[in-house]
Amino acid sequence: MKEIQRVSPVGFKSTPLKTENRDNWEVIMEYSGEGKGPYLVDLSHRPRFDLQNSNLAAISPFGMTLPEVPGVSLLENGILANRMNGTQVSLFNLDGGDNISMPDEYGFTDVTESTLCVALIGKDVFSICEKLTALDFMDTERVTSFLFQGPFSHVPCQIVTLNKEGDNCGIILTCSRGYGRDMIHSILHAGKEFKWMPAGESRFTNWIKSL
Repeated sequence: MKEIQRVSPVGFKSTPLKTENRDNWEVIMEYSGEGKGPYLVDLSHRPRFDLQNSNLAAISPFGMTLPEVPGVSLLENGILANRMNGTQVSLFNLDGGDNISMPDEYGFTDVTESTLCVALIGKDVFSICEKLTALDFMDTERVTSFLFQGPFSHVPCQIVTLNKEGDNCGIILTCSRGYGRDMIHSILHAGKEFKWMPAGESRFTNWIKSL
């Protein structure tokens, strides 16, 4: 029986040093020459779900309470919940374990393979982002974590600011996988002067545990 191979929409030219096979994804844990940051990390293999329901207050996916206000995000037990509007929430498994699957309840859609997902972390991340979007990730009126739904490099995206303090700042970005090649090219080109490098998932795991 032929095994299905899942392929990330994100491709880096860097040389992998350590890989894992996870749920038919080849996950790069570490790349050669990652440097000292800032980093761009592919998280497209991480499960992501869309939830739509007219009574979100009555639902507790993965045992968590969902944010009540649009634009607010909540990171709890490795699951990131982002309130998009009155009836819709996006859910990202960032570090909640590999066995988390989509709930059987009505209203959930698995969007993992239809979207790309990357983390932009480390020093100078927001200086790089300023080249690609007018969205203000340093907005003093907003407390992390928070969600923007808007253009990034002219592409409709969901972007969550998880930390906006010092050298440990970072965001999670997701968009349609069809934009994968162009999005990654734009991000790496914008970050060239800051020595932005691709990094493996281990770098992201260490970062998110520090938040």
